[in-house]
This record gives sequence, structure tokens and C-alpha cells, in this order.
Amino acid sequence: MTRARFAVVVDFDVAPERVEEFRDAIIMQARNSLELEDGCQQFDVFRDSEREATFVLYELYDDEAAFELHLKSDHFAAFDAHVQQMVRSRTIRRLRRV
Repeated sequence: MTRARFAVVVDFDVAPERVEEFRDAIIMQARNSLELEDGCQQFDVFRDSEREATFVLYELYDDEAAFELHLKSDHFAAFDAHVQQMVRSRTIRRLRRV
């Protein structure tokens, strides 16, 4: 396994009535990213214990280029289109290993 040099943390605020549907979609997205992308080393999905409609992703990639390939993948495009109406807001942080 390559030592990951780039991380992404994404916070999703999901419409309360769509939480379970979003959960299923994001779990599939995590599996697809790990199975279909050589540069994706880790893709963890967390749910805020105090705010049930808040999800946090922690993703590790070989480098920023691998993340850019992730964003251009067919499975990401399908996921993004599918959850667009479920997500009230999204915050993305890009982090480089120091």
C-alpha cells in the first residue's frame, strides 16, 4: 500500500427525512471508491452522534491527483447526482501531509 499524502474531510448536512437513504448511498460510494480507485487508500464514513443528519467523510489518497481522478469517476458522478436533493450543505477540506 502506498503511503497516503493527501486527505479529504467532507461534512454533509442531510435533510432529516433522507438520512437513511443518504447513509445507504454514501456507504456504496465508499465501497466503490476503495474497490475501483487505485489511488484511494481509505474512505471512512462517520455519523455525528449528536446530530443524526450530519455525516463526516475521512478519505485518504496517494496524492491530490488521485483525488481529482476520484471526482471525475463515473461512480462519483452517479453518487453526486443521486444525493443532490438530499444534501442541504456540504463542506470540503483538502489536507496535505506535512
